[in-house]
Amino acid sequence: MILITNDDGIVAPGIRALVEVASEFGEVLVVAPDSPQSGQGHAITLNTPLRLRKVNVFSGIEAFECSGTPVDCVKLAKNVLLKGKKIDLCVSGINHGANASINIIYSGTMSAAMEASIENINSIGFSLLDYTFEADFEPSKYYVRKIIQSVLNNPMKQCKLLNVNIPACPLDQIQGIKVCRQGNGTWVEEFQEGTDPRGEKYYWLTGKFKSYEEETSDNDINALKNKYVSIVPSGHDLTFHSEINNLKYLENI
Repeated sequence: MILITNDDGIVAPGIRALVEVASEFGEVLVVAPDSPQSGQGHAITLNTPLRLRKVNVFSGIEAFECSGTPVDCVKLAKNVLLKGKKIDLCVSGINHGANASINIIYSGTMSAAMEASIENINSIGFSLLDYTFEADFEPSKYYVRKIIQSVLNNPMKQCKLLNVNIPACPLDQIQGIKVCRQGNGTWVEEFQEGTDPRGEKYYWLTGKFKSYEEETSDNDINALKNKYVSIVPSGHDLTFHSEINNLKYLENI
């Protein structure tokens, strides 16, 4: 069984492309948000009831839309819809826009896959570097197919989560795959200020991504810049391990 989810919503073109590929490998179940949930990160719903509604969005594929977040979708799929059934793989996406570098922290796409990995399920988050609704997912499908097949044939052991980003260009321009580390960068944020019709101020978040890395570094930012598909083995341990010994002095203050 392959579980499919996303953060752009169940009618997004990206998830349709992912369903088309994943269904080639066996039985699939789709559980995705009923509306866009980009930037939700690992949020879960605690203060309102969650609802699941069966929908006929993909021909011949069982699918449910969820009123909650991407992580809610995975939790409900595992604990309610597929209770007691083995999930061989969870795939999330294909996201409209990059989830390389620090974007993994904010991403609903990657948090859904991460939630499955926490449950010891092999998981992959797929993203295309094109934010438009009209994005061309055909080149992505070629690499999604290859990566899913490889993971099903060679199940991951220690690392249970892959962050896959795909350049937005024709298939013949993609140079191949780079397995690399997460790049170091951040968003330089700006808030555009405006006034609504009632005369009250509002703020709209904008910004530009800034890399802190050299252009020769072996990371996902540079891999994508050079038109490679980047694959970053990822996890949920946020410990800065090299600092543990340096901070031992705090035990004696």
